[in-house]
Amino acid sequence: MKHRRSFLRTHPVLAVTLAVGVLAGSGALAATAVGRPEPRAASVPATQHDDTAGLGTGAATPSPAPSSAVPPGTPPATTKAAERTRCGLNAKLVPGCGLLWGVAPGAFTDLPASQALGNFERTTGRPADILHSYHRGDEIWPTADEIAIVQQPRKRILFANWKVAWNTTWADVAAGGQDARIDRAAARLRAFPGKLFVALHHEPENDVRAGGGMTARDYAAMYRHTVLRLRAAGVTNVVFVMVYMAYEPWCVQPWFGDLYPGDDVVDWIGMDPYLYARPGGYGHGDFAYLVDRTSDPAKWPGFYTWVTRTHGNKPLMVAEWGVYEHAADPAQKAWIYSTVRQQLGRFPAIKALVYFDSPNAPKGDTRPDSSQAALAEFRKLAESTVFSAVL
Repeated sequence: MKHRRSFLRTHPVLAVTLAVGVLAGSGALAATAVGRPEPRAASVPATQHDDTAGLGTGAATPSPAPSSAVPPGTPPATTKAAERTRCGLNAKLVPGCGLLWGVAPGAFTDLPASQALGNFERTTGRPADILHSYHRGDEIWPTADEIAIVQQPRKRILFANWKVAWNTTWADVAAGGQDARIDRAAARLRAFPGKLFVALHHEPENDVRAGGGMTARDYAAMYRHTVLRLRAAGVTNVVFVMVYMAYEPWCVQPWFGDLYPGDDVVDWIGMDPYLYARPGGYGHGDFAYLVDRTSDPAKWPGFYTWVTRTHGNKPLMVAEWGVYEHAADPAQKAWIYSTVRQQLGRFPAIKALVYFDSPNAPKGDTRPDSSQAALAEFRKLAESTVFSAVL
């Protein structure tokens, strides 16, 4: 989603007219500029089978346990140390086993991040590994609230989206026009306590223009220039995520491939897909449809398939995902949540799952507790042992 700034009290609430205008065409919305294909049909099954037993290791396809595996009766401290070694994060924050669990909490509300995060964790029954936040231009980020969150005894990773080119163009950034802005951010990032994820202008697809400094190649140049300048300024604690909208009509555009800025400046690849709980339209389906939807495999294989074919060396993050409530039939949203548990193991390249939690997103209510049925299934997902990464 675009410009969801109101979930931090420290930043101004966007006017409704701006939010609607910018959000039109987002991968999370029903865009009107490009016709939407019909989805694969999906219906609520009479019975459900959870095929993710043992996903704590299976989803991440870890290497077999070494011969020195911890034997029965080993003291708890030693067992925990072995688990940390096996399931801990590498230099790029990729878990050795399992997935990272995250959230953009209280989006499109005035709640500070710390309060919204606490509400989400109490509601869903699981602490988040990743806190997702959004910033633009000359805003001061990371904020004091975000820094305080990552310094709590329960470890968390900040994932900050930054629109470097706010009030200017991608070409201007690439040409050095915003170097002072980048340098100020570099000073704050060097002082940040620990590693963090950063995405530069997430979901660029619907901001691409034929000219005016906003072409797909301008985006790639902006991204490269920003990363390289931050690194040259001594920023070594940032893991960079290239986040796509993953909306099929954009993925088949001739310029789509030009967006990618290069393997040397991309550590993870992210996607921001959404589902609608209302049956019968674009965006209604199961988890497999969420992450790999296609209306014509000959033209587009699905985002997950595309990533693993073209950038198979990169871990994949579902950087935003959500399900819009269909109040007339709450069972639909609950069913969709149940398919995440059932199907996540089919997509081993996914190493992080970050929910977009909002009571009033432009296309509906994505909160996991929008109904008791939905919350019950979401809590089952949150309880899954697949989220076994050790921070």
